[in-house]
Amino acid sequence: MPTTATAAHAFADVTASDSTLRRFLHGLPGVDAVGLEARAASLGTRSIKTTAKAYAIDLAISMIDLTTLEGADTPGKVRALAAKAVHPDPTDRATPTTAAVCVYPDMVATAKAAVAGSGVKVASVATAFPAGRAALPVKLADTADAIAAGADEIDMVIDRGAFLAGHYLKVYEQIAAIKAECGDRARLKVIFETGELSTYDNIRRASWLGMMAGADFIKTSTGKVAVNATPANTLLMLEAVRDFRAQTGVQIGVKPAGGIRNTKEAIKFLVLVNETVGEDWLDNHWFRFGASSLLNDLLMQRQKLATGRYSGPDYVTVD
Repeated sequence: MPTTATAAHAFADVTASDSTLRRFLHGLPGVDAVGLEARAASLGTRSIKTTAKAYAIDLAISMIDLTTLEGADTPGKVRALAAKAVHPDPTDRATPTTAAVCVYPDMVATAKAAVAGSGVKVASVATAFPAGRAALPVKLADTADAIAAGADEIDMVIDRGAFLAGHYLKVYEQIAAIKAECGDRARLKVIFETGELSTYDNIRRASWLGMMAGADFIKTSTGKVAVNATPANTLLMLEAVRDFRAQTGVQIGVKPAGGIRNTKEAIKFLVLVNETVGEDWLDNHWFRFGASSLLNDLLMQRQKLATGRYSGPDYVTVD
């Protein structure tokens, strides 16, 4: 399968200068905002029942990056989160593990030890998360520290100020440099903070910029601003990865993050995936949910399907 390096080579002429990169990004088709939002809303009305719903719930659980990104995080909190990732429902060992736990770089070693042998990945935010406002050597050091501690995945943030000022080549070169630091040791998720990009056209441009620079995943948000993942901005990013694969043969993952709190919402996103990019992306190698509270609701709904009733308030842990 072609790799992100293949894609970077394919776009070498486009990324040769700020002017050529600007010309390419501003030459992408404009986004029909009304049409985009209408399609996202329409797909969100699909009804998923019984066995299909049970499958969707287990799939959604397996796609979660269980996340704690607070200044008050402690080793004990991270170990508890990791235990929940490995055994989301201790009363039912058939419950899938989550895809990953996502923590700050200084908590990577703790998380890595806690999930050892389980198949759960350790993701780490890096590159001056959540603002992304730091010099490149600082971002590279942040990334290197996380990988050295055992991170399987790096969630980096772009410099939105540079992007919005039109300094596309600077953003491209930073993503490419972080990807080079990751090498084949860690997959790279590139966070756009879509709520700060102002327009759908900017989200489309950021998506292509990230993919051309070597992102393994493109991700909506940090979860630290008012507007995070929405059906519309996720649909737009799914269309981008679909078109990118059609042009280059390279498949890129998508991660909506922030604001997805219940089973009904998660299933709507899975419908978006299935209807836009198809079954190739219905796997946690290619689609993730950045969430913390979502898992509890999925577990409650899973138990309801199994027993016919909702469990009491102590059935799931309070994160």
